[in-house]
Order: sequence, then structure tokens, then C-alpha cells
Amino acid sequence: MAKQAKSIEFTWTGVNKRGQKMNGTMSGNNMAMVKAQLRKQGIQPDKVKRAPQPLFGLGGGSAKNKKIKSADISFFTRQMATMIKAGVPLVQSFEIVADGVDNPAMKDLIFKLRDTVAAGNDFASALKEHPEHFDELTCNLVESGEQSGALETMLDKVAIYKEKSEALRSKIKKAMGYPITVLVVAAVVTAILLIKVVPTFEGMFQSFGKELPAPTQMVVDLSEFMQAYWYIIFGIIVIAVMSFKYALKTSQKFRDQVDRLSLKLPVMGNIQNKAAVARFSRVLSTTFAAGVPLVEALDSVAGAVGNKVYRDAVLEIKNEVSTGQQMHFAMRATGVFPNMVIQMTSIGEESGALDTMLDKAASYYETEVDGAVDGLTAMMEPLIMAFLGVVVGGMIIAMYLPIFQMGDAM
Repeated sequence: MAKQAKSIEFTWTGVNKRGQKMNGTMSGNNMAMVKAQLRKQGIQPDKVKRAPQPLFGLGGGSAKNKKIKSADISFFTRQMATMIKAGVPLVQSFEIVADGVDNPAMKDLIFKLRDTVAAGNDFASALKEHPEHFDELTCNLVESGEQSGALETMLDKVAIYKEKSEALRSKIKKAMGYPITVLVVAAVVTAILLIKVVPTFEGMFQSFGKELPAPTQMVVDLSEFMQAYWYIIFGIIVIAVMSFKYALKTSQKFRDQVDRLSLKLPVMGNIQNKAAVARFSRVLSTTFAAGVPLVEALDSVAGAVGNKVYRDAVLEIKNEVSTGQQMHFAMRATGVFPNMVIQMTSIGEESGALDTMLDKAASYYETEVDGAVDGLTAMMEPLIMAFLGVVVGGMIIAMYLPIFQMGDAM
């Protein structure tokens, strides 16, 4: 099998059909291919040369390696939907959107998509070359839009789906991130007090020549333990966190177990359940409205629902629906979906407006997640303050107890 030629980055200057001078960058196997691609775009190339490479591969590399986030993809789909809706040609739309992107890695991805499309491929094929950034649902909807001649409509649906998904993901991160951050800060402050501050008091207590109160002795003992083994404790925590992340990345079985446990957590489990139902309703509404057959749409939903329990439930629904069973009966049989969603699905099936009813269900549960996150934040604030008061305040009081006792004895 012949080895595929390596793509090279070229810079170019030229004149478009209106006589305006233009410049940019383009990837290609050689200079002739780049010039041909420019002519296809209606640009007469004036100068094309290989882009300068950083010395020893250094300099500018960090910009190239900047991670592409889901928010970048959401912004890209919305901008492309706007451009296509305004009647801007597809290749030119890539150029305009790329100009408004700050992330160099995202800009590079857009240029790669542009080059693929300019070479004669369709938009969906270009997206499928980057599965790490564009999921199967996005590719399928874009492909459906191109085949039906309604690309702008499909891109708009993809943009709405991405924006809603990103908003939901941000809410979940907020719910989980806030208490974890505060507790980590509390742990660090406590460790500093035990390792650096308490030993100062300990030296003063030894000069008293008296037995220390039980709370003070306990804090002193804990401080001595932390001074002797802090690096071991720190190492265990780091190894545990890294092992957890590695297991999540490499073991499907471990991820599935985490998914199951996450649904059973107090408070957070409720948020995770509502978020999964919201994703199910949103994705199924989007795909069904786009004209995707229900069984195929359920395949996309299973991949996007974000939890093992719900993924298995969706696949179970798919199997039942493929045999002629109504979807709301199949949903009820799984035992994981709320009655409200099942009833709205039933109404949608009977009225022929399944996508509309699922869209309403998705909006409802997205609002529920938003309210649950705000409620969790409001509930966590006094709990965290109480925790900090008991731990840090209790430690400080324990340190001053011997001094208070000496004052009483005088």
C-alpha cells in the first residue's frame, strides 16, 4: 500500500474575482495542489510558498497544541449555520468563521475542513475525518442536510443541539466543581496549619510543663503525624487521583461502574438523572425532527446520552421499537425514565408530534437541572462554611485552650 503524502502548510497571496487582494494559509501535498485549490475557490494565486517552520520545532508550538474545547465546536456550528443561512458559499464561510476564531488549534481545524471541501468532498465527509471533535450525530445531520438540500436548516438544528448540550455540561461542571474546589482549599489550609502553625504552639506548650487538654493534645499528635508523613499522604492522594483518571480513560468497565454509582449519589445523583433525561429528549427531538428514522435516531441517542444506565436503556428501547413496539411502552419497561417523559412521548406518538413533545420535555428537564444546580450551590455554601468553622475554628480553639487555662489559674 502506497504511503500517503504528508500535508504541508503553505502561505499564499492572490486576487479574487472582484479584484481584491487576499492572503491566507492552506494545507496541501505540494504547491501545485494548493494553487489548484485556490483557483477552484475563484482566487488567482500570485505567490504561494511553504510556511516557515519554527527552529527545532520550538516556538508557536503551544498555540498549535492548544486544546479544542466543546465550546469552540458549538461556536463553529452556530457561525456556520449563520453563514449558510445568509447565502454565503460554503468554502467562503469557512474563511469568514476562521477569521473570528481566537483558538489557533480551532482555526487550523477549520482550515483543514475548508481544504477538504475545496478539494471536492462534501461537508459531512470533511467532518467525519475528525471524529474526536464531531460526533456521529453531527455528521449524520449534516449529511442529511446536504442530501435533502436543506443544509442551513440542519446546521441550525446542530447548532441548537450543541448549544443546549454545552449549557447542560456547564451546569453539571458547576454543580460538581464548586464544592470540590472549596473542600480542596479547606484541606490545603488545614494541612498548612498542621505542618507550619501548630509546631510553633507546640514549642511554647512544652515550656509550660503541664499536661495539655485532650483537644490540644489531639491536634498536636495530628500535627506530628502530618510533619512526619505529609509527603506519603500527598503521594497517596496524587496516585489515587491519577489512577482514577487513568482507569476512566482506559477501562470501559470502570467507566460503566462510575456511571451507575453517580446516579445513586445524594443530590448529585438527582442532577445526573435529570441531565441524562434532558440529553435523551434533546438528541431524539433533534434527530427525529431532521427526518432520521426512529430506530436510527435511537442509535445516535445511545451514543450521546452520557451514562451507561441510560445508554443500555436506549438500546433496549431501540430493540423493542424495531419489533413494532410503541416507544412509550418500551421506555416504561426500562424503569429508568420519569413518568412525565413517558406520558409526553405517548402524546407525541399519538398526535404525530413526537419531536415537539420531546423538545418540550428537554427544555423542562434542562430547566430542572439549572434549578437543581442553583439549589445545590445555595445548600452547599452554609454547609461548607460550617465545615470550615468546625475544622479550622476548632483547631484554633484547641491551640488556645492551654493559654486560656493558664489565665484562669492565675
